[in-house]
Amino acid sequence: MTHPLFDGYEKLNLYFGDIHNHCGLSYGHGSLEEALANARLQLDFTSVTIHAVWPDLPADDPQLAYLVNYHKKGFAHARRNWPAYLAAMEAANDEGRFVTFPSFEWHSNQYGDHCVYYNPSPSASPASVAELPIIDARNLPELRQRVRETGVPSLVIPHHIGYRQGYRGINWETFDNELSPLVEVFSFHGLSESSRGPYPYLHSMGPRHGPSTAQHAWADGKVFGIIGSTDHHNAFPGSYGYGRMGVWATSLTRDAIWEAIAKRRTYALTGDRIALGFRVNESLMGDIGPGARERWIEAEVIGGDVIDYVEVLHNNQVIYRSYPFSEIVRQGRFKVHLEAGWGERKTEMSWKVTVSVHGGKLLDVEPRFQGYGPTDEPGDTQYAYTGIQRQGENQVSFTTRTRANPSLHTSATEGLALEIQGDEATTFTAVANGETYQVALGELLHGARAFYTGGFVSPALCFHQAAPEAAYRQRLTFSHVSDGRDRDWYYMRVRQANNQWAWSSPIWIAGESA
Repeated sequence: MTHPLFDGYEKLNLYFGDIHNHCGLSYGHGSLEEALANARLQLDFTSVTIHAVWPDLPADDPQLAYLVNYHKKGFAHARRNWPAYLAAMEAANDEGRFVTFPSFEWHSNQYGDHCVYYNPSPSASPASVAELPIIDARNLPELRQRVRETGVPSLVIPHHIGYRQGYRGINWETFDNELSPLVEVFSFHGLSESSRGPYPYLHSMGPRHGPSTAQHAWADGKVFGIIGSTDHHNAFPGSYGYGRMGVWATSLTRDAIWEAIAKRRTYALTGDRIALGFRVNESLMGDIGPGARERWIEAEVIGGDVIDYVEVLHNNQVIYRSYPFSEIVRQGRFKVHLEAGWGERKTEMSWKVTVSVHGGKLLDVEPRFQGYGPTDEPGDTQYAYTGIQRQGENQVSFTTRTRANPSLHTSATEGLALEIQGDEATTFTAVANGETYQVALGELLHGARAFYTGGFVSPALCFHQAAPEAAYRQRLTFSHVSDGRDRDWYYMRVRQANNQWAWSSPIWIAGESA
């Protein structure tokens, strides 16, 4: 995915991935094959992670006996599956089309949870890949040392950092960015950018804790980039709305993605494929730029829906906020989200939908699929039941299943976003399970249109209100002056009207003392 208008990023491409998610190979649901099939629907790269180690598992607490047994059983299952898992992940890696990395998860009350990633050489033999170890380290320093001793390029990335230290939140006193250039700040657990903001921690593991957040660590002088991941447990990497990462890399290969991660050229997303380019003077996302009191800041955002605002923060404080163009636009580029689902509880709907654009041009299709919720236990044996196919220049089809939304604030819908070139007379025709529904872009400029498949509380389709390009694309430039004595940092966040977000990795500017 190229965006040549992003100054400074002209030689890079934008790729989307999810490198922390699970299936039934440890504890979780669904097969690895289903997880990889789901990942290919809407990601460029992935790692399906194996729960594997917990050295300080609270085994002496009788009240936690179920929890202890659950994890021990999962870890034993993981070790049995590890050799076949490594072979399957290696076979799935397709340089230039779809990239995979093997990984395992190391839990710790004291140090916080970390995922360990390997980057096998493209020339590595199957025998050497099969020798990649699950490392049963007693503590984080030992884990790092034994990772280095493998001789294989490796990463040790903390996740759900926002829990209190001692309760599986991060221990910043032991943080080292040599093997941890990135930190996961968003997943189904919630958002750990700061103590405020959207997506609070609601998991049984507890609330978020201010001293564990990313802003606290940046203010303490630590240098790391950020990503989002789903931490999905039902074989659906990239599940829409639960966390993804964007990466600016030279190509879609293991080594290029790895290099971009090492350079912190990454950002965190909730769901939409928000494209975000950002620089301070000549420094790009993740860089530590030379000292300068005057800073010229440039950014561009291409969203998946109307942008509510774009913010630039300096040392964790908002210094600039940009709002989108809001007038009615009657022709040009637009994005329209088509969503399927709803209906009564205990009712499952199988969908076969074909969408055609008439009197306009279908420019791009963005899948927005999520599958079963990350921690649902649906009692089903099939976890890969969604497919998408582009049919000619102006038509796309998808098949999927939906259930009733589990709560009034949690979606179980499926769908896709259509980017089109058209005007008020452009029409959309959706044939869903043999029934035809039609709507004009002129109608969608003023609001969404809903269509029911039957009577009251039957499943429904929704064409959401169209977003004109002027409202989903923002470019900003401004200058900022700092005293320049100490190293400081800038980062961006984006909020859309559909409550999808993006947060960039910082750009640091060296202080005079450096």
